[in-house]
Amino acid sequence: MVNDAVFRLGNFDFDCPIALAPMAGISDRVFRSICREHGADYAVSEMVTSDPRLRSSDKTRRRLDQVGTRGIRIVQIAGADPLALADAARHCVDQGADVIDINMGCPAKKVCNRLAGSALMRDEHLVASLLSAVVAAVDVPVTLKMRTGWNPTHRNAPVIAHIAEDLGVRLLTVHGRTRDCGFKGQAEFETIAEIKARVSIPVIANGDIYDVHQAREVLNYTGCDGLMVGRAAFGNPWIFMQLKAGLNGCKAPERQMVEQTLTTMRHHVLALHELYGSQIGTRVARKHIGWYSEHLIDGKAFRQIFNRIEIAQAQLATIDNYNSDPQGALAA
Repeated sequence: MVNDAVFRLGNFDFDCPIALAPMAGISDRVFRSICREHGADYAVSEMVTSDPRLRSSDKTRRRLDQVGTRGIRIVQIAGADPLALADAARHCVDQGADVIDINMGCPAKKVCNRLAGSALMRDEHLVASLLSAVVAAVDVPVTLKMRTGWNPTHRNAPVIAHIAEDLGVRLLTVHGRTRDCGFKGQAEFETIAEIKARVSIPVIANGDIYDVHQAREVLNYTGCDGLMVGRAAFGNPWIFMQLKAGLNGCKAPERQMVEQTLTTMRHHVLALHELYGSQIGTRVARKHIGWYSEHLIDGKAFRQIFNRIEIAQAQLATIDNYNSDPQGALAA
């Protein structure tokens, strides 16, 4: 690995981990499991609201579902009230969480409009209250995911990093964009490098990490303890073993052949049907198959057919009947 500092979270040791980012509506239990199978060192759950009124909803229960989870179980929570966030943390630990991750990175308007997610970065005093309350509420490690600031002229992540470390947060994950940037433009890593230089707790870099070359550059430039991958894993869970092999100086695994891709697609779709039920599962499957199909030679035509299917078994049959090209090669 580029960096070889080992750190511990709870009962788990990590040496320059490559992790899957928490992404609402995407990194559900099924996708997390598939990415772990293909090399992700850990995978953070989708964001769970701290609102106790929603705790019994199907969405929240599915996001807290850790059945069959291998390795460390990290649950991300979001909210703007210290007491509610602390209570949510306790509830997640009772449900089996090994680590509580606090969301201060989500740029979505519906989250920020409630002064949660990355909106919290505008109020450093509130940040301190939230972190203090959660760290005091649970006996498991508390981590924090944030952006570099609220907007390009207010990159206050280094200040918040100090606050977090002083209050007992055990690890920071920083996305190299501000809230106002959303996912536009290129991620910047200067702020992440500054944070890493100023704190003693582990720092994970996140943002625009799509290949081994970029991963190595980010690690060398920031000195971070690991990387987190988000959008680059869409339809491509193999990216984790590719990045890890490349960073370890090994030859990266060859791109997946069609049959291997179809096997993963089928497993993914079937598991989605089981998690969500046939009706919702078929809808959720469409976006994931849309991403997988981008790697197929005739992926656009396949995607158009798949998106019209309403019946779960028909989705599986369409994957089974896929006519691959004679060479079994994926599109560039």
